[in-house]
Amino acid sequence: MKNADLVQRKNAATPRGVGVMCDFYAQSAENAEIWDVEGKRYIDFASGIAVLNTGHRHPRIIAAIEKQLQLFTHTAYQIIPYQNYIELAEKLNTLVPGDFTKKTAFFTTGVEAVENAIKIARYATQRPAIISFSNAFHGRTFLGMTLTAKVNPYKKGFGPLASNIYHTPYPNASLGISAELAKKELLSLLNTTVDADQVAAIIIEPIQGEGGFNVCPPEFMVFLRELCDEHSILLIADEVQTGFGRTGKLFAMEHYSVKADITTMAKSLAGGMPLSAVCGRADIMDAPVAGGLGGTYAGNPLAIAAALAVIEVIEEENLLARGHQLGEKLQQRLQSLQKQVPTISSIRGLGAMIAVEFRDPNTHAAETALVKKIQNYALDKGLILLTCGPEANVIRFLFPLTIPDAVMDEALDILVEAIQNS
Repeated sequence: MKNADLVQRKNAATPRGVGVMCDFYAQSAENAEIWDVEGKRYIDFASGIAVLNTGHRHPRIIAAIEKQLQLFTHTAYQIIPYQNYIELAEKLNTLVPGDFTKKTAFFTTGVEAVENAIKIARYATQRPAIISFSNAFHGRTFLGMTLTAKVNPYKKGFGPLASNIYHTPYPNASLGISAELAKKELLSLLNTTVDADQVAAIIIEPIQGEGGFNVCPPEFMVFLRELCDEHSILLIADEVQTGFGRTGKLFAMEHYSVKADITTMAKSLAGGMPLSAVCGRADIMDAPVAGGLGGTYAGNPLAIAAALAVIEVIEEENLLARGHQLGEKLQQRLQSLQKQVPTISSIRGLGAMIAVEFRDPNTHAAETALVKKIQNYALDKGLILLTCGPEANVIRFLFPLTIPDAVMDEALDILVEAIQNS
């Protein structure tokens, strides 16, 4: 089978709305490497968009899925419950940041977790309004894309959008938005547009993913917590991309002195299996009536088994420390390169959630075309990179935390070559 043949079949059989970045097709994968149907090898710095912190096909995760496969694959938890759902909920209730009693419910996708977190917040507070942030990404379903702060391609032509959703600036130094300015804008929103007493929740990514790997300043997170406490607003941390070791902590909110009332997670939670979760204060999680939450596939037993194995792998292989080491190695190479490449305007992130931004040093204009050239050059050399940011001028790095040192060094050599030759 040839990649070109599959491209033709894809174009004939599937809609263009499902955008595809690569023109090759996966045949097999192992840890941080992928081979296509023609046998070409790639180093995977995308990880299925931050899904594979434990790498492709980790033996422990495969074994856990195979064991569950021999028992049963589906009952619908709301009809016939099963033990491993409860076991994973118990583990997450102890692992999610927050010194309070928690409860957890499982779903299938990241945006499902986000939408259910909003449902829970609205029910618990009996308020309609939700505040999100500029350059946020919370998914592609109707409520998710309303929370998301990017029109093209996520909202374009799909309106009308959900009501009672408001956006306010996220602190972003590269765009000239300081923490103080972001505070003022949020207070202005509450003074001029939506009454704080009508706001159910503020939802924030501790580090924005699609928005450019922007790290929320600690002072702004403290401000949000204090504001929420003052007005009985719930704080929701969207940890769909930042969770499960990506930032050097199991959850990014562990980097902050304050905690969220509700946490959403997905992506690397189940090592490649579709699973998401909402974990929050027990009284808040208990607010909706029985039957108000759920879904046919929510908390699939195979995915639950995989997630339990993921937690074991992260702990036993010390992947949090590994993430710090890998992130430091990457930042050192980029910082050394920055002296030679003036278009590198910013290197930022926490742990292994690192990004590099490119701007013209004189005009500060986004170097979008340059970033695309770097991405294409690297791909041709066998390194898969993802871009992000509102102007697509940021390269984000999402390699598995299990990547071998030799493969990591090979990838960084390709990255440096791609930047120097683009």
